[in-house]
Amino acid sequence: FDLVELHRSNRATPPGIVLDPFAERALSPADRGGDRREPPDETSGATASRGGSGARHDRLVALDCSWETAERLVEDFAGVHRSLPFLVAGNPVSYGTPFRLNTVEAFAGALCILGERDSAERLLSKFTWGHTFLELNEEPLARYADCADSTEVLAVQDDYLAEE
Repeated sequence: FDLVELHRSNRATPPGIVLDPFAERALSPADRGGDRREPPDETSGATASRGGSGARHDRLVALDCSWETAERLVEDFAGVHRSLPFLVAGNPVSYGTPFRLNTVEAFAGALCILGERDSAERLLSKFTWGHTFLELNEEPLARYADCADSTEVLAVQDDYLAEE
């Protein structure tokens, strides 16, 4: 769809924000932009550019693999590793399952948190179930996008889960 780039190896994948379900820090709006000085990790997989001028934070990086192999492979990607906060899958395979997003949902959720809702909608529009992901996660995504940093994202996540 010309919205993402597929890279066949971790060495060919440019560094960026690596969507890593095992990362200790949650993705937040503070990760947006290219002025961060964090050291790169290792990356491989698909990337989606978000604009911006920074060498490390101008793209998202996600693995397109099974959940069984993700933990072993994700550490090989260069970049700043971030996990996504609580979100529910809207795809037909994992519908309603917390934290069990497919790659497209992970990209879309990250884009929303980083203030790129229009890009997320454009990406999800390619899938019949895409709107479902946004509908299921409307409130938490809006709240995460208003946070200042990872600590605040985790606090919002805890509040949201306590309300549910």
